[in-house]
Amino acid sequence: MKLTKRLHSCVQLEKDGRVLVIDPGAFSEPDAGLGADALLVTHEHPDHFHEGRLRAALDANPAAQLWTLDSVARQLAPAYPGRVRTVGNGDAFTAAGFEVQVHGELHALIHPDMPRVTNVGYLVEGSLFHPGDALTVPGVPVETLMLPVHAPWNKVGEVIDYVREVKPAVAIDIHDAYLSDIARPIYDYALEALGGAPHSRLAAGDTAEV
Repeated sequence: MKLTKRLHSCVQLEKDGRVLVIDPGAFSEPDAGLGADALLVTHEHPDHFHEGRLRAALDANPAAQLWTLDSVARQLAPAYPGRVRTVGNGDAFTAAGFEVQVHGELHALIHPDMPRVTNVGYLVEGSLFHPGDALTVPGVPVETLMLPVHAPWNKVGEVIDYVREVKPAVAIDIHDAYLSDIARPIYDYALEALGGAPHSRLAAGDTAEV
């Protein structure tokens, strides 16, 4: 597959002329979902779910479909009958030719006083795992781990331990809009030196074969 990194946690995957986009949220580019044959959303927080971006993508391609959890699906399903699918932990499906497995149930804990929303991660083609806002260990081999490197709900030690537990062939940063350029080398060094797996960082628009 060809991976294109978009802003923050949004990624685009291409295979056999088909396009899959994960989490075109408010921090991603306004056109992040356009051109997608399939869209996946991990959870309802606005940096991952932007209703306008999803509507634009679904309107632009009448054959495009969306797979997501119930809290997001309920907001879009009435306008797109038969095109919005609700998924949860343990589900498996085919989205525009991409084989997808669903892992995880809850968003990572931000603070005990804040309720935890549902969050699902997606394993695409048995190879690339996007966990959304959680440090979900899928329990199966992962070639490419999309790594939420910096968030209100994590610290770098937890991120390092997550890479160690998943043991991917490579970890590529996502959830990086909060992280300033001056701090990036610190995270790069820590993850590369201590994570136990090669670590990569892509700028928005950069591509890689995965």
